[in-house]
Amino acid sequence: MTPPAATTDATPVVAAADRFRSDSFPLIFERSSPGRRAARPPVTDGDDMATLLGEEHLREAPPRLPEVAELDLVRHYTQLAHRQFSIDGNVYPLGSCTMKYNPKLHEDVAERFLDLHPYQDEEGAQGILELLFEVQRDLAQITGMDDVSLQPAAGAHGELAGILMIRAYHMANGEGELRRVVICPDGAHGTNPATAAMAGYEVVEVPTGPDGEVDVDAFRAALGPHVAAVMLTNPNTLGIFETRILEISRLAHEVGAQLYYDGANLNAIVGRARPGDMGFDVVHLNLHKTFTTPHGGGGPGTGPVGVKAHLAPFLPVPRIVRSGAGYTIEGERAHSIGRLRSFYGNVGNLVRAWAYIRRLGLVGLKRVSTMAVLNANYLRVRMREAGYTIAFDRVNMHEFVAQPPAGTKTLDVAKAMLDYGVHPMTVYFPLVVREAMMVEPTETESLETLDAYAAVLGEILERTAKDPEWISRAPTTTPVGRVDEVRAARKPVLRHEFSD
Repeated sequence: MTPPAATTDATPVVAAADRFRSDSFPLIFERSSPGRRAARPPVTDGDDMATLLGEEHLREAPPRLPEVAELDLVRHYTQLAHRQFSIDGNVYPLGSCTMKYNPKLHEDVAERFLDLHPYQDEEGAQGILELLFEVQRDLAQITGMDDVSLQPAAGAHGELAGILMIRAYHMANGEGELRRVVICPDGAHGTNPATAAMAGYEVVEVPTGPDGEVDVDAFRAALGPHVAAVMLTNPNTLGIFETRILEISRLAHEVGAQLYYDGANLNAIVGRARPGDMGFDVVHLNLHKTFTTPHGGGGPGTGPVGVKAHLAPFLPVPRIVRSGAGYTIEGERAHSIGRLRSFYGNVGNLVRAWAYIRRLGLVGLKRVSTMAVLNANYLRVRMREAGYTIAFDRVNMHEFVAQPPAGTKTLDVAKAMLDYGVHPMTVYFPLVVREAMMVEPTETESLETLDAYAAVLGEILERTAKDPEWISRAPTTTPVGRVDEVRAARKPVLRHEFSD
């Protein structure tokens, strides 16, 4: 995208009355005035830019950039930030993709390691190596695994690492060509079948039963010596705990398949139940969901992967290991699937997770899952009372799936929520529920916030009953209202047009 040329007229483009209105946000180019600078290079008497930089490095024409003072620049970014929805500003109850508060203390701890360079010698980096080793150990204990790699850069990256290790394991056993199928439930996260396909496997789907859990009879029928792995999360995507998980793991292991745990929903059981004790052989963790590190636009993500002992030889490298009285970086392993990314993982997020675990301890982690489950069940009941249908209405874990009344579209409800300053939940997922509204309030929201959230959803239905047309026009108070989303995707407008 080519930016517009800087203004050449000293008269501001933005009308004076609009400059201070929060709903009329001037672009940085509209703030521009010729000759203004936030900073100037240190040119001394007698020097010029050609002397400082060399004639060959000078531009033939000035860059097409806005010319603004530092204060205008600060105000631009501050106002821009306020136009973005964030967990620091309001409730953000995305189902499956947790958006919970990230304690600022952990940001401070992570900043203390900013000066480290990835190529720093091991002798001068023993502190961070010890911290990373402790994160590996802690995550192994929390999940019931025997060993952990911190390499993967996000949840889906951790999934890929897990499936590649399973493939390497079967190949080492001489069954690589035989086992060509990965089983996924129909409510699995979309990355699960995508990851299996990327690794070269055929994906077989098993349905959800009438209780919201995996249909065990259909699962049993899909098993056989051709199955390499089963990819599950527990609780599942509907927010329901798989009560027959021990039977599922037994059936999978009887045919030699490996059981893979998608760690997206660990927030519901952290400190109370361990995937390793359920029979899982591999687990990836979304540290940016369960262990307080930023998620989404606040990223980057982090997706460590843990394994049982029989898969440990295949873990990616490099890894942090003990060496005498200190710690060292293990760069080679005979059967490793190799390197997945640069260096040792997203270290800043790993430091944040270390601080989170150290601060809470086992008692605190149990409190996290307790409050996550309590908040979700409270909101489930409140939404049912407000007129929404709950899919598989039973005691859920950290999230649940609701539906609007017949005749009301989920997308319209989500758009209307924007007028109340509330971010919508995840919509139209999982696909097994019509007009799905997937809600996860997390453990960090207060009772008052949950009540206000339920009240907003109730008022939307009340207004719709009185005036069925209003909801189709929402949102009306946001900077951008209801748009033609198909046209916006196919013919996006990516630059601002200036009038003469």
